[in-house]
Amino acid sequence: MTREGNENQQGAVQGVANRIKQGAGAAFDAADNTLQATENIAMNTVDQTAKAVGKTMNSVGNAMGNGQNNQEKNS
Repeated sequence: MTREGNENQQGAVQGVANRIKQGAGAAFDAADNTLQATENIAMNTVDQTAKAVGKTMNSVGNAMGNGQNNQEKNS
């Protein structure tokens, strides 16, 4: 193969390698974005669950307090 032909072949190989790297980079970026979104959803779920538990505990505490107040009034 001539020197020029060899250089053309090397350029083509490098072009293919660059396209593969770009594709891999895009795939990794997509995977990273998916993981980040999943983490955000999980953290939001934890926050919402904590709020719901807090509200439930407050409701139970209020109901128990009202029950004690009613018993004191009836005594």
